Amino acid sequence: MAFWWVLGLALACMTWLLAQPAWREYRRARLRRSAFPAAWRKIVRRRVPLVSRMPAALQLQLKAHVQVFLAEKPFIGCAGLVLSDEMRVTVAAQACLLLNRRTDYYGGLRQIMLYPGSFVVERVDNGPGGVFSGQRLALAGESWSQDQVVLSWQDVLDGAADAEDGRNVVVHEFAHQLDQHSGHANGAPALAGPCQYRHWSAVLGREFSRLQQDARQGRATLLSHYGATDPAEFFAVASELFFERPRELLSGHPALYEQLAQYYRVSPAQW
Repeated sequence: MAFWWVLGLALACMTWLLAQPAWREYRRARLRRSAFPAAWRKIVRRRVPLVSRMPAALQLQLKAHVQVFLAEKPFIGCAGLVLSDEMRVTVAAQACLLLNRRTDYYGGLRQIMLYPGSFVVERVDNGPGGVFSGQRLALAGESWSQDQVVLSWQDVLDGAADAEDGRNVVVHEFAHQLDQHSGHANGAPALAGPCQYRHWSAVLGREFSRLQQDARQGRATLLSHYGATDPAEFFAVASELFFERPRELLSGHPALYEQLAQYYRVSPAQW
């Protein structure tokens, strides 16, 4: 009797596990079809002006994605911040700009932590001779490999308010999330196949080296010198420009723009 009970339990568990993806997609489809709340529409219009530049079909897709994102991703207010729909919708609308292909809605992301302003983190650096030193850094945002995004609400507002300055902390940190989805961030998110990886590596490697050289020589560039830190930061910085200053990126770095357009499956220079 015990054997059959254990077997039945195992079969039930297996059935439940196999049914989970189908149930999740059914629930997501229902959320995408539901009406976008009027209050949320006003928040997006007021706080995320970039959305108004998008074609109507992409705006509808974005709003559908926002509904799934907010249903699945919990927000946590930190340092006394009291969360509101305005905060959640403003973050979600920018995060979902990056979801224009088949998406699992940042499947590894467990939560978004929101601070009122810049937050302080401790860093330990291994210096010359194996000497460790501590650093306190004030940050606007951070994407953790432990499946969390940490953001400063003030910097979220500032990044969204000017849709043409090429600086957007939400786009930056969620680009890191895409990069980190399959492991450590290295500037190469999940791509379609070996051929695309080869093109991506060639183009972004060349552009990254060019930016590093410009940064060393102090030359002003369209891409922030922060992107010269490492390939992961280069991808995130380039993503900010792709969505906020796409025509300039296309004009000055056409091969880089093309790789990002293929990856994100949109062409903001045409909006």
